[in-house]
Amino acid sequence: MRSKARRATQFGVCIDNAGYPASLEVGKLYPVIPDPQAAQHGYLRVIDESGEDYGYSAKRFFLLDVPEALSKALRPRRFAAVKRPNQAAK
Repeated sequence: MRSKARRATQFGVCIDNAGYPASLEVGKLYPVIPDPQAAQHGYLRVIDESGEDYGYSAKRFFLLDVPEALSKALRPRRFAAVKRPNQAAK
């Protein structure tokens, strides 16, 4: 198991918001919620402008791994309590 100090969190920088101008802003950093099932289909689950998590094509984002300490500074408070998808329900 990785130590807490080394654990990284992913964020995605939107590089294409075609069709979703109200939900995604090009150049903006979005928290990525791990979702292996979505990833198998080429999607990322991100918290968009609505404050909810939705699946978007991974091609719309450039992924960045950031240390947990930086992740806390980048993640707005309202997103801190977002629950991860239920891994038991497969």
